Amino acid sequence: MLKFSIVTCTWNSADLLWQTLKSVKAQTYTHYEMVFVDGGSTDKTLQMIADFPGEKVLLENVKGGIAAAMNAGTKAATGDVVMHLHSDDYLLHDQVLARVAAYFEQHQCEWLFGRILNDRDGGLFPETYIPPAYSYRALLRSNIVPHAATFVKRSLYEKAGGFSPELKLAMDYEMWLRIGRLATPHQLREALSVFRRHEGSATQKNRLASFEEDHRVRMKYADTGLVDRAAHQLRYLVRKNRLMKQLRG
Repeated sequence: MLKFSIVTCTWNSADLLWQTLKSVKAQTYTHYEMVFVDGGSTDKTLQMIADFPGEKVLLENVKGGIAAAMNAGTKAATGDVVMHLHSDDYLLHDQVLARVAAYFEQHQCEWLFGRILNDRDGGLFPETYIPPAYSYRALLRSNIVPHAATFVKRSLYEKAGGFSPELKLAMDYEMWLRIGRLATPHQLREALSVFRRHEGSATQKNRLASFEEDHRVRMKYADTGLVDRAAHQLRYLVRKNRLMKQLRG
């Protein structure tokens, strides 16, 4: 039976972690472990982790940023498939792991991703765009792989190497581009997880910095041809102009 390792990074996460834990405990598929990577919480986070039933691993006082934390969690995982479910994200319904396990077993894939819903102040909203069919070229155009709904064979993570500690915001995008060169993912159109949009999240606080880091990563993996790189640069300028208008309100 396929075993999942759900890696959850925490740091004073008690206000939101309860919903992450609740969504995992509700799963009908129970062959999983929780791998908690804590950065030194001083609130009730560690007590909530201690109270979580079932198989779990706790790594405490892990420093060095989110990439280092995810690497530590992935290294400590013992499951066949790893997912990174941050402490402000949660699984959409109680059949998520059962659905994903069945898909892995039926299709023998190396990794897969589904879609997310966005949680804004407790309301659930669909993504604001229709993602294209997966291709490596499409992934280079934009990060169409949501980390909260992505499941990767642990052996593939080991083959690809860890998340880049040099990146602060685009480490997941860089990883998808790297492992996309090793194996083509299967794409599910259904929502599997919920991504919480709130002002405290790194993505929301650092939208411009995240955009710029995404572009640097994209150009690292882009084709070396002048036409292709020029097309990426043009899209970058158009998207940056649009983002700047949004940030100015």
